[in-house]
Amino acid sequence: MIRITELRLPLNHAEDALRPAVLARLKLSDTELAAFHVFRRGYDARKRSDIQLVYTLDCTLADGVDEAAVLARFAGDHQIRPTPDTGYHFLAQVGEYTGPRPVVVGFGPCGLFAALILAQMGLKPIVLERGKAVRERTQDTWGLWREQKLHPESNVQFGEGGAGTFSDGKLYSQISDPRHLTRKVLTEFVKAGAPEEILFVSKPHIGTFRLVSMIIKMRADIEALGGEIRFQQKMTDLLIEDGAVRGVQLESGEQISTTHVVIALGHSARDTFTMLHARGVQMEAKPFSIGYRIEHPQSLIDAARFGAHAGNEILGAADYKLVHHAKNGRSVYSFCMCPGGTVVAATSEPDRVVTNGMSQYSRNERNANAGIVVGLTPEDYRQDGKRDGSPVNPLDGMAFQRLWESRAYELGGGGYLAPGSLVGDFVKRQVSQAFGDVAPSYKPGVTLTDLQQKGRGSLPSYALEAIREALPAFARQIRGFDRPDAVLTGVETRTSSPLRINRGRDYQSLNVRGLFPAGEGAGYAGGIMSAGVDGIEVAEALAADLLGMPDAPVLQGKGAKAGGQV
Repeated sequence: MIRITELRLPLNHAEDALRPAVLARLKLSDTELAAFHVFRRGYDARKRSDIQLVYTLDCTLADGVDEAAVLARFAGDHQIRPTPDTGYHFLAQVGEYTGPRPVVVGFGPCGLFAALILAQMGLKPIVLERGKAVRERTQDTWGLWREQKLHPESNVQFGEGGAGTFSDGKLYSQISDPRHLTRKVLTEFVKAGAPEEILFVSKPHIGTFRLVSMIIKMRADIEALGGEIRFQQKMTDLLIEDGAVRGVQLESGEQISTTHVVIALGHSARDTFTMLHARGVQMEAKPFSIGYRIEHPQSLIDAARFGAHAGNEILGAADYKLVHHAKNGRSVYSFCMCPGGTVVAATSEPDRVVTNGMSQYSRNERNANAGIVVGLTPEDYRQDGKRDGSPVNPLDGMAFQRLWESRAYELGGGGYLAPGSLVGDFVKRQVSQAFGDVAPSYKPGVTLTDLQQKGRGSLPSYALEAIREALPAFARQIRGFDRPDAVLTGVETRTSSPLRINRGRDYQSLNVRGLFPAGEGAGYAGGIMSAGVDGIEVAEALAADLLGMPDAPVLQGKGAKAGGQV
């Protein structure tokens, strides 16, 4: 087949316009083209008056047409090439496996795909998930939102599906993907019930309700292949002997013997990070970001991005991506933008407030929301007061997060209410008295308060200063972004893991053989897709080590890389 990229047509082109466009692009007659299908469809909205659809298409030529000759005619054209092989090829598939069973700790997107690949290869993984199965977990999560009752082991952060379950369900990433592993992730999601459009739209998403049923189906597939999923099974210790994994210990006291463990923790598994640090597992402090959630009417964002085309079914609800470099040297950027969604309570610890964003598949809620966050370095949050360039304690970032989450709980007035401010008042350093037309979506509720009070502010002073400067600057890119009654809700602290569990090119811990740090919590992903891809690569590396395949292609890859962020 032949692949065409960057084929552009007007937004409202006729349904039958694609075939003539393909024929013209390839300089073929109608009889020479057997078929084509859309591999990807995106849009270019840089000119609101002339929004274009941008296609990637795979074309099959009719019998007797020399494909090589057609490609030769376009030898210097980078937009016409042979269609690459995007299928997934297993590293190995064993028969009746009787060796040591690998253990996967955590059943978010990374753990899910690590377990699925291991099961599909025949290695019968055991999955340990500290939280509950997804339907029970959903009920507990609603308990916080509706009744102000937190379940510390069953919430937005912990439980089957991980934090990605209560999110926008974005299925795109900025990671380099030469092996097309994102295609494997999308294909498995479609098999589990996701709409087939996620295979070709440029910014696919699913939404929470659809993710729930899909996760249940994928769990059943793992179990049917011999895998075992254990819920409410918290790992409390890693058993290490002579620098190698020998097993894990559970909170119940049970020990599971194994030589290979995937640590697919979410970014909020603070107690497990502390345990691993105490066991001497090599890790380091890493940058992350903190800030607020901001809410606008979705109609404002649609109009700013799409103009007269706002509401177009193909375009859907508009998103945005913004960056501002403040005068104090800080970078402020939008994070995890959720079109037509809600701001959700996302704490996993008592008496702390954490916000996040979520959308359903329809993205038809009234408000758009996004994190507006400020980048931090380990030097910003080190707890020892040193400024000598020495390494920062990897656990210091968690202490820093807890400080501001506790402050948010206090400013909100308790009961997991979140502190908030109107954008206009925030920029003017005023305290808001009442909400305007933009009603905050966060449940249990938002308390208007002074987010910038001296000595007891909701964020560090440098972050407050940078965000105050950024909001009007963002309005120059999206008209109305600094709308006075837009709502800021605090705080967003868990944008990514505050530490990285170091690993080598073989994807194993640098100082504990058989330990495979993976996913967002370990510092190697940022979102559903990158976490899923990392889970696949880690599963392959584990299988290669377990089965004695030192020359496996995956081990020649980039195991130490950090995943992209969406």
